[in-house]
Amino acid sequence: MSHTFHIPVLGLGYSIDTPLKVARYGITSTISIVDDELIERMRQYHAQLNGEPYTPIGKNETDARARRITKYLNFILSLVEKQFEALKAMPFESGNDLCRYFELLPERSRLKQGYDLMCDFPEGSQKKYFQKWLKSEMVAGAIDVNIMSKVDKMNFTADGEFTGDQNTDALAALRGFAGSRLKSSVILSAGMNPRLYSYLESFEDFYPSTDGQFNKKIILKVSDFRSAFIQAKFLAKKGLWVSEFRIESGLNCGGHAFATEGFLLGPILEEFKQKRNEMVAELFSVYRTAVEEKGFRCDYQPAQKLSVQGGIGTASENQFLFDHYQVDATGWGSPFLLVPEVTNVDNETLHDLESASEADYYVSGASPLGILFNNFKKSTAESLRLKRLLNDRPGSPCTKKYLCTNTEFTETPICTASRQYQRLKLKELATGGLAEDEYEKARQTVVEKVCLCEGLCASAYIKYDILKPRENKAVAICPGPNLAYFSRSYSLDEMVRHIYGATDLLEKIKRPHMFIKELNLYIEYLQRDLQSQLREINDKKKKQLAKFKSQLIEGIAYYQTLFSYSAGQTSLSLQDWVSQLASSEAQLAEISI
Repeated sequence: MSHTFHIPVLGLGYSIDTPLKVARYGITSTISIVDDELIERMRQYHAQLNGEPYTPIGKNETDARARRITKYLNFILSLVEKQFEALKAMPFESGNDLCRYFELLPERSRLKQGYDLMCDFPEGSQKKYFQKWLKSEMVAGAIDVNIMSKVDKMNFTADGEFTGDQNTDALAALRGFAGSRLKSSVILSAGMNPRLYSYLESFEDFYPSTDGQFNKKIILKVSDFRSAFIQAKFLAKKGLWVSEFRIESGLNCGGHAFATEGFLLGPILEEFKQKRNEMVAELFSVYRTAVEEKGFRCDYQPAQKLSVQGGIGTASENQFLFDHYQVDATGWGSPFLLVPEVTNVDNETLHDLESASEADYYVSGASPLGILFNNFKKSTAESLRLKRLLNDRPGSPCTKKYLCTNTEFTETPICTASRQYQRLKLKELATGGLAEDEYEKARQTVVEKVCLCEGLCASAYIKYDILKPRENKAVAICPGPNLAYFSRSYSLDEMVRHIYGATDLLEKIKRPHMFIKELNLYIEYLQRDLQSQLREINDKKKKQLAKFKSQLIEGIAYYQTLFSYSAGQTSLSLQDWVSQLASSEAQLAEISI
């Protein structure tokens, strides 16, 4: 790919059709394939918009979830192919989409340099030849998909009969992707799911073709080296190659946050850098044996990329990740929520994001999955949650049931954000004899949960004016804290130029370095965890917290060395970083365990 960044998955609806907006310019983006109801409605919307036929797939039809996903992905691909061919058919005329394709490329790109040379040529046969070559080298951005491994609800017939392991939500979604025409990647996030990982073996597209290439690739989103190696080795033993490790900050990211045990992004990247070649060699040894036993040729080691995302805010931070850690790509997610031509953010939410401060972004317990969730205080979903509490109606109606995993009170799993669960749980707490402060703390943990199945889709429905009568219009959004420093809406061109350093959208904004921002988030996380244990803290928990603090201290020492040797930064920047780091170190030192 000519671009060195990608747009990661953004909630459910925010990037559900982003490839239609950026793929023709060579930019890769990711679609969530969790919600097949959303997917089906978006296929209907875009079919009508583009004058294409649409035949619905009813949710009760055989293998409906997988078929809906396959149909949608093939449909999006066909539209992107048409867009791309139309773009390539254009003449090189200033201001059109063809020129925009090349002008969005980074200055270091071979194609961008070739385009600039072509523009300087006088009219004639040489210029036409050069233009033909440029068009032949153009590549559309990939349409990747994301599956949260842990979102793998079991499904049952109307008679209560289990439909089988291959029809759980995650496996059916994988089958939908595997059956599509896409030549792209599935990003597996949220930890290891052995059943899902084993199911990958069922699809030939994940094995090398006769030319050694993969029709479909596997990307693991990870937050530390050890788990990455364990997961990749599990797959290698099955003859499945991990084509990319996508490292994400534990807390300085959007969506669900997977806090590490105090391991910071810089040291994690350093470990990958130091051990990458050794890991790849070991994985290939295991993989080659397994894949050849399955009857596939393996004459050479497949490529394995390394990318990073979470909190990157400036071109200098972006470039440093390439130069120092030798990553192959970076991910820019949350800032694109302020780019209306790329993502599906409704006008009210967009305005609230534009005017938000750092205090409006926080890590919450709002997710029914029981995983930390990056939240936004001004969201209409949060307003609705508080209004329901005032009216003594905690919880949400549960219509989609993608996150139904709790069997605390019922035989059939229900969602912890549902009205049914919260009423049952609050009733139990009320009769549990808890002290008043303990009860209130437990109560807040229960009522903090919100419906993400509807909330993360609502913005797309509102933006496209396809919200159904009486359908919940409360918008949940999960930007990373980095978005606080971007203060208005931007065009695609502006954001891409910012990423590559052609302009600086944060020129006058006071903002901590991405590594220090993450460090501060971890210090806050440690403080909250410690405070929550003050009444009763056992030796095991005390040891875990002490180890967490120790890892942060080691991370600070690493950053002190890193910043002292950082090249390509102004002395003013370095002084500022060192000062910020010293402040964080002092704050951590005050935490007594």
